[in-house]
Amino acid sequence: MYPTVVERELELKLVLSPERSIPVPALLSYTSDDPFAVHITFHIGSDHPVNWTFARELLVEGVFRPCGHGDVRVWPTKIEGRSVVLMALSSPDGDALLEAPTAQVSAWLERTLRVVPPGSEAEQLGIDDGLAELLAPTPADDPWLRDPWPGDESKDGE
Repeated sequence: MYPTVVERELELKLVLSPERSIPVPALLSYTSDDPFAVHITFHIGSDHPVNWTFARELLVEGVFRPCGHGDVRVWPTKIEGRSVVLMALSSPDGDALLEAPTAQVSAWLERTLRVVPPGSEAEQLGIDDGLAELLAPTPADDPWLRDPWPGDESKDGE
């Protein structure tokens, strides 16, 4: 089975100060074979786009309430009457505050949640099946599975 990919191009704003921001083309990407993660690629005018990957759950929650800590923090707000989602990203290369339109992000997230509903991510990865296969005894395991210390019962009345 091929993975399902859900992508959306949109324009984010890189917030430079409360009064100034610049547009940043971005690609939101989700794939069913990496069901816990969302990927955002920013095209900032350099030869190489900037890629960020973080938990889908963080973005889903961040549309409704502040969440995250450390490298990625997400929260909803209103700017000039518009509903937006703010993403604060920190890395050794620097920090960025990005503004995304809530309606577009929410519509894209809803599509990802239809592809892989919340709580079913592990099923997509087949972790349980893989573990069961890995841990299933084989005929070669028989000598190892026998009790190395047979019971104290003596045979034939010894």
